[in-house]
Amino acid sequence: MSRIVAENTSSDNSSSSQFFPHSMELISGEFSTATGACPTLGQLLKHVDDVRKESTGDETPVHEILVDVSEPRPMPFVLSFNNLTYSVKIPRKMPLPGFLRRRRDISTAAGDPLSGDTFFSRTKTLLNDISGEARDGEIMAVLGASGSGKSTLIDALANRIAKGSLKGNVSLNGEVLESRMLKVISAYVMQDDLLFPMLTVEETLMFAAEFRLPRTLSKSKKKMRVQALIDQLGLRNAAKTVIGDEGRRGVSGGERRRVSIGTDIIHDPIILFLDEPTSGLDSTSAFMVVKVLQTIAQTGSIVIMSVHQPSYRILGLLDRLIFLSRGQTVYSGPPSSLPLYFSEFGHPIPENENKTEFALDLIRELEGSPGGTKSLVEFNKSCQSMKNTRDPSEADRLGNLSLKEAISASISRGKLVSGAAATNDVSSTSMVPRFANPFWKEMLVLSNRSILNSRRMPELFGIRLGAVLVTGFILATVFWQLDNSPKGVQERLGFFAFAMSTTFYTCADALPVFLQERYIFLRETAYNAYRRLSYVISNALTVIPGLIFLSFAFAVTTFWAVGLDGGFSGFLFYFLIMFASFWAGSSFVTFLSGVVPHVMLGYTIVVAILAYFLLFSGFFINRDRIPAYWIWFHYLSLVKYPYEAVLQNEFDDPTKCFVRGIQIFDNTPLGAVPDAMKVRLLQSMSNTLGMTITSSTCLTTGVDILKQEGVTDLSKWNCLWITMAWGFLFRILFYFSLLLGSKNKRT
Repeated sequence: MSRIVAENTSSDNSSSSQFFPHSMELISGEFSTATGACPTLGQLLKHVDDVRKESTGDETPVHEILVDVSEPRPMPFVLSFNNLTYSVKIPRKMPLPGFLRRRRDISTAAGDPLSGDTFFSRTKTLLNDISGEARDGEIMAVLGASGSGKSTLIDALANRIAKGSLKGNVSLNGEVLESRMLKVISAYVMQDDLLFPMLTVEETLMFAAEFRLPRTLSKSKKKMRVQALIDQLGLRNAAKTVIGDEGRRGVSGGERRRVSIGTDIIHDPIILFLDEPTSGLDSTSAFMVVKVLQTIAQTGSIVIMSVHQPSYRILGLLDRLIFLSRGQTVYSGPPSSLPLYFSEFGHPIPENENKTEFALDLIRELEGSPGGTKSLVEFNKSCQSMKNTRDPSEADRLGNLSLKEAISASISRGKLVSGAAATNDVSSTSMVPRFANPFWKEMLVLSNRSILNSRRMPELFGIRLGAVLVTGFILATVFWQLDNSPKGVQERLGFFAFAMSTTFYTCADALPVFLQERYIFLRETAYNAYRRLSYVISNALTVIPGLIFLSFAFAVTTFWAVGLDGGFSGFLFYFLIMFASFWAGSSFVTFLSGVVPHVMLGYTIVVAILAYFLLFSGFFINRDRIPAYWIWFHYLSLVKYPYEAVLQNEFDDPTKCFVRGIQIFDNTPLGAVPDAMKVRLLQSMSNTLGMTITSSTCLTTGVDILKQEGVTDLSKWNCLWITMAWGFLFRILFYFSLLLGSKNKRT
């Protein structure tokens, strides 16, 4: 790999064909004459095996050499953006009393307010009248200091700003881009590498292919696409390596970044947006990433990226630059024009100095001056107006080439646009379905990925199973073989209350599951990789086997050890209500994870709410004794229904007696008197009441206990169905939380 990097850095871009010359001859002879255009990634699939055979040793083939950029593309794409303006409201700090303020504060407060400013907020302009264009086959880089508006401009072009907040227009080949169309033909690579740490590079890209490539492509062709992309990204040596994270060693930082890019370009998008793809990388890794982007651009894509401060080598790979300063354009043009531009501005770039570093230093210096960068902004506007007068834009030169025709031509040349087909429909949006795959296919792929992740981290389920078994063992030994005395009844009630609440508390470990996947989910659904409903259902289906196993383990550990009643049918219902409790608890915690974005805050809320559920379940205070203004919480308590269900499962036998004869005195102050005295007391009570009460007379049955506990309004099966229904309700609420909370757009 080091040899390839060294050769890349020492060679000119135009002479990249020195690598793998036979592959270049093969492609130029087969494609250039046939189509008159550069080979696309779709066409390169035919030559993956040949290229791999020609690569020797450990080296990863560099695919930029497969593209001959000297021939013009007959069907170009031009992304134009005009007069983009974006402002946000920022809360004002409350002013101090006049006698406490310094003179500078008073003078600042007395200044003229901007339009839209109020006493409580002020308006800050993040983008101010930004215009330009980007073409396929080129890389356009947005540069500027921190806070200059680089990421905001990328978000504006990628339709990640709410429609009403952004002024101006963005068009592709002269046609305004609809949100649905843009999501299918474009990709957005975030600054952070959002990947599953336990998947390998190849598996990560394969799952991306399953999501983004249409189901009309066979499994073998999808695998070929992934292999071609692995070679293109220079990841052949790391293909079988897991991604890794802070606790697990995996691929390097540069390789992670290239995998992140690969997951978003698997469908070969027409437009690729990247937010600081070189951030946090060393110079060599950053150069390799941009080199990959150049290869992607040369296959017929528009590449737009933000970059903080490119090196000299990276600058040689860029085709267009836009320098921003506090939301305004101070330069727009090719890197080669930078010396002439700043020379005419009166600040010539010295020889042997990095052009972008000089420009950024000058911009920072002007920002700190009294006049700011106003002079440079005005100079850029005058230069752009002269250029527009002299040279019409590329979009104007496209003539009658419509967006539909350009996309159709791109697809026919092998561009793997997600789910697209070359048709003669009058609407360009009809060519691209919203999702590449049907609902059931998305569920299957998501379930497979979730199961694979779980198998790679068995310790997570093992810890949860261990917690359930330890809890069950402690309960079984503490409440070992309870008898049918009044004390046994009280101990049973305590066991059921603790057991039911424990099932809900052990579900709290589901909280970080979605929180860890949250940003991966946002990235994948932002560009319609799959439906949110598919994610919700697959998430529910994949947890059910684990919940069944946990429920069975807890039921087996406690049912016979505690001495619960009902035989095998009683055990079966006990197992079902345990599963329903785990299901409802898991669904409740999953719903909270969709609403609360922080783990610690989520745990605090889960513990507090489950404590309230237990308080109002009916164990500490009977339903009849709960104040009227709190009775609604009793019916909302998740613990209420399984608690009442297990009580009925235990005490619904009217022939089973729990208090006989003198046992009536056990929980009273008379419980300490001798048994002979208790017998005489029973005789006195019999004479007084006019009925015979002996030491063997049954005074309290299970039905009586249920009445004492206020468990009379629902049957045990109704309690089971209601508990299951709570689980489904929280899954539905989880879906709506994803629907409303994952817009992924600025306001």
